[in-house]
Amino acid sequence: MGVVLKDLRSALQPNCKLLSKNNVIVPFDTEGQQSLEFLSTKNDCTLFCLASTNKKRPNNLTIGRTFDRQILDMVELGIVRYKSLGDYASAPKKRIGSKPMMLFVGDLWQHDSSCTKLQNLLIDLYKGDPVKKIYAAGFDHIMVFTSTLGPNDKAMIHQRTYFCKLKKNPNGNKTPLPLLTPCGPDMDFDIRRSQMAAPDLWKASLKQPQGVRRKKVKNQSTNMFGERIGRLHLEKQDIDKMGGKKVKALKRAEKAAANEEKAALEQELGQEKDTMGDEFKQTYGFAEDETAG
Repeated sequence: MGVVLKDLRSALQPNCKLLSKNNVIVPFDTEGQQSLEFLSTKNDCTLFCLASTNKKRPNNLTIGRTFDRQILDMVELGIVRYKSLGDYASAPKKRIGSKPMMLFVGDLWQHDSSCTKLQNLLIDLYKGDPVKKIYAAGFDHIMVFTSTLGPNDKAMIHQRTYFCKLKKNPNGNKTPLPLLTPCGPDMDFDIRRSQMAAPDLWKASLKQPQGVRRKKVKNQSTNMFGERIGRLHLEKQDIDKMGGKKVKALKRAEKAAANEEKAALEQELGQEKDTMGDEFKQTYGFAEDETAG
């Protein structure tokens, strides 16, 4: 069973710590649970795996979670068959910290309550740190959990691990094709005992603290550098009616243009007046201003 824990440590690195001291802990006993709560609090971890073996229950692997420094739920698994990482010495190994693709095959995962709880526990154990996005090349291994009915109609779980290498699609598509190679660890196990969380404790563990939960702001997002980006929605603007601030140079230019236009208009009116006066004098023989005098 020590090999099982070492392989689990290799699969869960760097978010894992292996305790090599042999402690006599009965996980489903009150004193055993107190010891598990003490060790999980001391090492700052919420998930634990305990390996044990005896004549009555050989090859035991207990997987559990804690919440608020107390045991939340536990499942005791009996390992029937195991193939370690050492048996796949020539096979390629996953990178440290990479996330697995997890596939659950079988109807028992949906119809059996024990298998459903175990599925949730296994996902929590192997998923690693939560991320929003992941690069396609980061998927380097897949874990397949197949549920079947064993002897005495007891659920039997077959865990298989494959190294995944992405190959170029021969059809020309951008989506690559995965090439699977067994890399271990592989195991077959059944569910012996389980201790599920009380409904009120389970409900409390699903609540997200107010400080962690971020309130969504409309039309606002954060980019990969942590900078806040906002989007503004404005009505259609009429530029002709907009009164912007005018510079002094523009005011002088407008004033000079207005004076030139006024002088040109006065000159045109004067020329027109002189022309009309000449026509009046030719017609009547005297100027218009002489008549007025």
